[in-house]
Amino acid sequence: MARIDKFEDLEVWKLAREICQFMEKLFRTTQLGSNYSLRNQMERSSGSIMDNIAEGFGRGGNQEFQNFLSYSKGSCAELKSQLYRSFDKKLISEEQFKKGVEMAEFEINKIGAFMFYLRKAKIKGQKFKKA
Repeated sequence: MARIDKFEDLEVWKLAREICQFMEKLFRTTQLGSNYSLRNQMERSSGSIMDNIAEGFGRGGNQEFQNFLSYSKGSCAELKSQLYRSFDKKLISEEQFKKGVEMAEFEINKIGAFMFYLRKAKIKGQKFKKA
């Protein structure tokens, strides 16, 4: 098992970054970009997924890291709900909706698996398996 010294190497953070990039593309290429209220909520939710992973990694100890990972999972669920609202308002296509929901659900599962792994690890940052 390789040691992970920076959050950028965590698979869950990389996936969160992909979600942010996907959302940015939606903001630029769909009617969602002109719905400022919903767009801002979705930008905060998607950014929170990524940022909480980074912040938790930078904190001390596994328990605190797991708390921040839990916040990231909650932000994934929040984004998923916002995708439903966007689709219902016809701001995004069904294909875009399905892809966004799939990405959020996949990230929820990956974060959950990583949290399970951390419960067994003794010290955050020591011999993490790449997820």
